[in-house]
Amino acid sequence: MWDPQQYLAFDDHRSRPFFDLLSRVTAARPREIVDLGCGPGHLTAVLARRWPEAIVRALDSSPEMVAAARERGIDATLGAVQEWQPGPNTDVVVCNAVLHWVPGHPDLLVRWMRALSSGAFLAVQVPGNFDAPSHRAIRRVAARDEWRDRLGRAGILEPRAVLDPAGYADLLTAAGAAVDAWETTYLQRLTGDDPVLEWVSGTALRPVRGALDDPRWREFTAQLAPLLRSAYPRRADGTTWLPFRRVFVVARKR
Repeated sequence: MWDPQQYLAFDDHRSRPFFDLLSRVTAARPREIVDLGCGPGHLTAVLARRWPEAIVRALDSSPEMVAAARERGIDATLGAVQEWQPGPNTDVVVCNAVLHWVPGHPDLLVRWMRALSSGAFLAVQVPGNFDAPSHRAIRRVAARDEWRDRLGRAGILEPRAVLDPAGYADLLTAAGAAVDAWETTYLQRLTGDDPVLEWVSGTALRPVRGALDDPRWREFTAQLAPLLRSAYPRRADGTTWLPFRRVFVVARKR
């Protein structure tokens, strides 16, 4: 279950890749824009402000996120990105920090690109940090005897598969697009007692939270916290650096 408030706790940090992605979308007057995996809708509103003449639609698989987006006045629909298809007027598709949750998403990207009209844009950003110390620590705790069976069924023990920029570029070029692909490692400056734990609680730990009741969740995070503190030590000024790699691709249908 997604918690909109937990997700927005690091809004400035999480939003920057969205703006970096959007800066490479050069659509002039799109007819319809779709935000796939819109979350609480705060960034969907940016799309509406940039292209005020366009119809802006949004989709998310979380009822909590859809409700939060609708409270912001966003035309948000509950649904899975795997089942979505572009319409004839879809000129911009934005999928920000979503597809790493979707098994087999490279095939999905190819299907979307082939279905889009000539000149349409597909803009995608995914985390590329699944071998980072934070995620290795999560998998290390999840592999312990008391967690392995339950969390293994939730898919926690395996790193999520994303491609590197060249992989996405090859894929979408072959599907008929002109492609701009790159990666960036952001150095996030966090504060607080366990800031990395707070960060991953809003994203990477979501499947763990969904698989555990409250007492077990507290036990799991109590085991994880010291590993994260060791991997990301607090600096003398009380801050903690969190390197975070992101992979971007903006593809325009030829």
